[in-house]
Amino acid sequence: MAKKKVMVGVTGGIAAYKAADLVSSLVKQDIDVQVIMTEKAESFISPLTFEALSGNPVWQDEFSPGGGLSVPHVQLAEQADLFVIVPATANTLAKLAWGLADNLLSSIALVYNKTLLIAPAMNTNMYNHPAVQENLATLRRRGVRIIEPASGRLACGATGVGKLAPVEDIVAAIRWHLFEPKGLQGKKVIVTAGGTREAIDPVRFIGNRSSGKMGFALAEAAWLRGADVVLISGPVGLAPPFGVTCHYVESAAQMRQLVLDHYEEADIVVKAAAVADYRVANPGTQKIKKTDNDLELLLTKNPDILKELGEKKRHQVLIGFAAETEELLANAQEKLVKKNLDLIVANDVTRQDAGFNADTNEVTLLFPDGKQEPLPLMSKESLAHHIFQVVEQLPRFKRN
Repeated sequence: MAKKKVMVGVTGGIAAYKAADLVSSLVKQDIDVQVIMTEKAESFISPLTFEALSGNPVWQDEFSPGGGLSVPHVQLAEQADLFVIVPATANTLAKLAWGLADNLLSSIALVYNKTLLIAPAMNTNMYNHPAVQENLATLRRRGVRIIEPASGRLACGATGVGKLAPVEDIVAAIRWHLFEPKGLQGKKVIVTAGGTREAIDPVRFIGNRSSGKMGFALAEAAWLRGADVVLISGPVGLAPPFGVTCHYVESAAQMRQLVLDHYEEADIVVKAAAVADYRVANPGTQKIKKTDNDLELLLTKNPDILKELGEKKRHQVLIGFAAETEELLANAQEKLVKKNLDLIVANDVTRQDAGFNADTNEVTLLFPDGKQEPLPLMSKESLAHHIFQVVEQLPRFKRN
């Protein structure tokens, strides 16, 4: 995202204050933000707020002081990689649909020939009005990308659709449109994440320490790279990535079934979940009461999902993870061969900076031909993108 240029247009709706959060979030990702405000937007939030957050002068009209551009509506449009309007009022939608250019924002929209993102926000009845819906349909036909509003309690007190989409969703949509290359465009990717829980009784379970952070980073990276992503996760405390289809499960058996349901149509499968190897053979149907005696649990093997996928593999690229506490590379190499993988990611989970719950990871990639690629410590997001860069160069991927 670094050095990308985004124009944020702010129009006169109560949700204008949320545009400040958006600008702040984009700047934190090293994106250069130029803010264009309509006259009515200034009734809700001060230009000084956006100037402080963006570090750039705020454009209010063609003659905004300090901008240094001779023809702002043309030059701003030429400089920007993306133009997003947050919030977009019904009035602004009408201007854009009918090609009016009575202020700087609408003038830029007519000149701009790249991707235009619009996040509408307004009263429910206004949003559902045929005129507004027709204007949105017109804009969609022209290639404008609409970030659909959410449902909830509105500023007017009503409850319904029309609430500005969450800022984090708008940020995610912006990142998707800015991110290049789209090497996974047209591909379907399955990612598993988190740990599974195997019931002891209705109250207790056997589990593991996986946070799901690596799997969620992989799902988001695949989506940013253009893939249609299905994320199958055990119980985690993470928000689902925007744009990704998420399914949540408890047990290894549930995860196996969902993976198999999607496997045939998948192009890439990344098994980053920490799936329990064993389950309780006879879990209690009621809470097991504490007694003076020790409690013995009989554990039975769970199905080996990754091995089963390797046996069923046809066109799929299959990637596994080896989370080890000893003999890291030897154990990972054995798993790579035994489970018929195209790539395995080996990491030492005893390390605090690269194991469960960490935001960083240090791994070694192992390939079927014996090649090994040790990687330095990096964020799990950076690692996720590196893994998919490697996948895009694999012979099996290129054949597909």
